[in-house]
Amino acid sequence: MKNQGVLPYVVETLKCSDTVTAWGGLPLVLETMIALGVGREVGQHIAIRERDRGYSEARKIESLVLLMASGGECIEDIERLRQDQGLCRLVGDLAGADALRTFLYAFHDDELIARAQASRSPDRVAYIPEENEALQGLGRVNVSFVRQVAAQGNGKRATLDHDATIQESHKREALFHYKGGRGYQPSVIYWAEQDLVLADEYRDGNVPAAMDNLRLIQRGFAALPTAVTELFFRADTACYEDRVLKWLADPKREDGPQGHIGFTISADMTQELRKVCAAASETSWQMVDDRPQETVYCAEVEFTPGNWSKDAKPLRYLAVRIDAKQRELDGTCGRKYLAVVTNRDGKAVDLLRWHWKKAGTIESVHDVAKNELGAKVPPCGRFGANAAWFRISLLTYNVLSAMKSAVLPAEFSKARPKRLRFSVFTIAGRIISSGGKLILRVAEEIETSVKLVVARQRLAELAARTNTA
Repeated sequence: MKNQGVLPYVVETLKCSDTVTAWGGLPLVLETMIALGVGREVGQHIAIRERDRGYSEARKIESLVLLMASGGECIEDIERLRQDQGLCRLVGDLAGADALRTFLYAFHDDELIARAQASRSPDRVAYIPEENEALQGLGRVNVSFVRQVAAQGNGKRATLDHDATIQESHKREALFHYKGGRGYQPSVIYWAEQDLVLADEYRDGNVPAAMDNLRLIQRGFAALPTAVTELFFRADTACYEDRVLKWLADPKREDGPQGHIGFTISADMTQELRKVCAAASETSWQMVDDRPQETVYCAEVEFTPGNWSKDAKPLRYLAVRIDAKQRELDGTCGRKYLAVVTNRDGKAVDLLRWHWKKAGTIESVHDVAKNELGAKVPPCGRFGANAAWFRISLLTYNVLSAMKSAVLPAEFSKARPKRLRFSVFTIAGRIISSGGKLILRVAEEIETSVKLVVARQRLAELAARTNTA
């Protein structure tokens, strides 16, 4: 037989395509969702179908999560999974692109957009619309999932990180953001110790990062299990606003957990604060980091914002001075100041290093969600549909996080989705039926490295614990 290509092998097609699959490890994602009750929660919180036919809401959510976990970047990519009849034999029929698109449209409500536009003050252009019932329900599904995952351990500490990210879009409905492009700017609350996203709020690109962050912060803390007793919060200057600072600093805060919340927030470098930082004595500065191009110092300074109540406990301000090692052309040394406000005790150097760890947590979540879980490109021009797509990508992040922590071997605990696809999800397998059972046959060497059987046994045990809880 004549070779078809450069290498000496021949490609032949199978008439029974449901006997093989290229995604032998992908069903673990669905099994994780089932074991932790995602389908049950979707049934309780999301009711979109008007008739009892077609794919259920749970099946559509499962299809979208499998799409994103496998590397799909648009709704149409689901057809590639549906073409793998062997995979569908293992996980069941997946919803098609048209059904998923219609499903996402149900999360959009033009009336809520118009209401938000009408209620904004005359001096404001930006607005944040309320979520419709379906989108709120999707948020409750994620909260329930987070609590189920957290219930498998005994963690008492929660550090919540807040940050916004830019989601570029060339749709005509997308608005200009502060970097000059067009798109959206959703904000996210992330639980660092558990590697789980707690809450998010979808926003147009023109919404300032510092606009109305308190309600999202409150949602993040409300999502925590009651077993968590040590509370912390980190954020950049977007959260440096009077309402947020006072709410966090008040142990008897309204609409939130009672007690101490230790926080660090990057402060706006106003002229008044900069004068205070520049006036700090040279002996008060401590070296934090000696970098190749600059040296970083810190010092504690006394500063009280003009709108801070005299009766309230004063906050600590940690000044940061960054000196460039290379002098400017005029012979001066480049110098800039930053500041962090906190209510925590401890050494300034330790608090700053703890604060800067946020760059490796929430910012990594944005990177993974946008570049590896399909959140980078909004699927359409409808605000609510894009919000649902983004929220489902974060749910996918949480599902993979739970799978890594509770199911897979320890070597995958820090694995990004692209490594999971390469090492776990894309396992070639042959499917047969024997004695009324469906059997997936995979190479012994692959199964040994991934421990697919052990992972599925752990999921079965997890499902049993969840159902009896």
